[in-house]
Amino acid sequence: MIILKSDRELQCMRDAGQIVAETHREVAKAVAEGVTTGELDKIAEDYIKSKGARPSFKGYHGFPASICASINEEVVHGIPGLRKLKDGDIISIDIGAEINGYHGDAAVTLPVGQVASEVERLLAVTEEALSRGIAKAVSGNRLSDISHEIQSYVENSGFAVVRDYVGHGIGQEMHEEPQVPNFGMPGRGPRLKPGMTLAIEPMVNMGTYEVMTLSDNWTVITKDKKPSAHFEHSIAITHDGPEILTKL
Repeated sequence: MIILKSDRELQCMRDAGQIVAETHREVAKAVAEGVTTGELDKIAEDYIKSKGARPSFKGYHGFPASICASINEEVVHGIPGLRKLKDGDIISIDIGAEINGYHGDAAVTLPVGQVASEVERLLAVTEEALSRGIAKAVSGNRLSDISHEIQSYVENSGFAVVRDYVGHGIGQEMHEEPQVPNFGMPGRGPRLKPGMTLAIEPMVNMGTYEVMTLSDNWTVITKDKKPSAHFEHSIAITHDGPEILTKL
């Protein structure tokens, strides 16, 4: 069941989304060669707690950290630890926070130092795919209009969208209905209505769309070990168009 949020609930989600956006800002300041992903995790957790919120991911189905930190060929769900960032890496950072019973969720992929030009293009295309998907999140459209827009733009740009992991509804639960795939034909699925809140999150691979999970049972990597990028915002569908809840 898709839960439509009231005005009061949307305000709660704006509050959660702002904390997520601010946490991304603080973590991004620290991304540099030599920094460990564990240090980034601590920055995020400390900031979220300083705002009276809690990290949504920590403990979720047993996930051991406050952020997901996925480097290079890692697509999503990388576990922070002792690994140090190197010049030329890219790191996808996914952050969730809950306050007053509502969640926000957003992700960004950042370059570390100087990255290859094709990797820069991968990041730019993925971020633009998110923007184009959000632009389709308007009342009256169908859910798959978002999916189709993302897939079309990504594939026309020469990259591939991950099929095995998708966006989702968000609210009192971090993962609510509906699922939001990054692929599919337009004009399918539920009709979008004001009050729907979605986490739209294209995961885009430089090579094959196929992925696999490492033995830690969390970290998802590309099957061909080529880089992957991930951008995400939590948004609300309103009478005036999509509102990005996780943007400063």
